[in-house]
Amino acid sequence: MLADGSHIASPRYLRRAEKKLKKRQRELSRKKKGGNNREKARIKVARGHASVADARRNFHHQWSHKLTSENQAVYTETLNVRGLARTRLAKGVHDAAWTQFVTMLEYKAIRRGRDFAKVDRMFPSSQICSACGYRDGPKPLRVRHWTCPNCNTRHDRDWNAGRNVRLEGRRIIAPAEPSTPGPGARRR
Repeated sequence: MLADGSHIASPRYLRRAEKKLKKRQRELSRKKKGGNNREKARIKVARGHASVADARRNFHHQWSHKLTSENQAVYTETLNVRGLARTRLAKGVHDAAWTQFVTMLEYKAIRRGRDFAKVDRMFPSSQICSACGYRDGPKPLRVRHWTCPNCNTRHDRDWNAGRNVRLEGRRIIAPAEPSTPGPGARRR
């Protein structure tokens, strides 16, 4: 979710290739160990997985390039990917490869002279009202929309979290800027 409200839909490369990979893996398991046909089947399985990884990496490169070239600052939320990978969302989390994408965003932002900040995972981005700052408390993931009891503003959970991450990212970056512009000052 971007701060402007738009979404980057995950192409789910692994989910799309799952049926073909399953078939190739089954063919591999039926081959006699040590045989030439087993080696050929093993190479087919490896190529299938490499194809998925290459497509995902290409997608990440395209989006990280687009985001860092169109924006002066990029802020991301540090997610507990290892913890999410132990839940029923594990396959989707691994398929999205969030850590790989954030790594690409970071090095491309630095290369282009953009501001980049990671907001701590303990920051309650989806609990704070982006309009008035009231902290409503934790909500289950099934709650996608909520109304702030303080200012009666209706929020989309992801859009609100995106705005809060942007505000927190700006707060993190602000003290790092020198008071007088010098040779090491960041470009804006």
